[in-house]
Amino acid sequence: MGAAMAPAAANTLTDYLNDTGTKPTDYDLILTGDLGLVGSRLLEEVMQRDDKDIRPVHRDCGLMIYDRKKQDVHAGGSGCGCSAAILCSTILQQMGAGKLRKVLFVGTGALMSPTSSQQGESIPSVAHLVYLRS
Repeated sequence: MGAAMAPAAANTLTDYLNDTGTKPTDYDLILTGDLGLVGSRLLEEVMQRDDKDIRPVHRDCGLMIYDRKKQDVHAGGSGCGCSAAILCSTILQQMGAGKLRKVLFVGTGALMSPTSSQQGESIPSVAHLVYLRS
């Protein structure tokens, strides 16, 4: 579902950067919740088309929570559990230790309706951005 949610993440992130007059490298980390490998690559590609290269600072909780080389998780984890587990553990610890000072967290979600999918409808998605600063 990361591919379905990536456009919402790109739209929210682009709007935030434009509204604040900042660029991706103004932040230590741009963290997405659960786009996984496919969605993360799509987000980075869409952002690059808008001249906003997030690759140097972008990480995804769904990719950070598992070891894709040692575990059979394919494109990474998904769901709000990845966001909570990574953000509330390693990221907040790094912020508390002063290793990270400015973090943008973009949580994503999609409406999973079997009826809509069977009817060939698009998958509505949403993204929320939170700016964390220590």
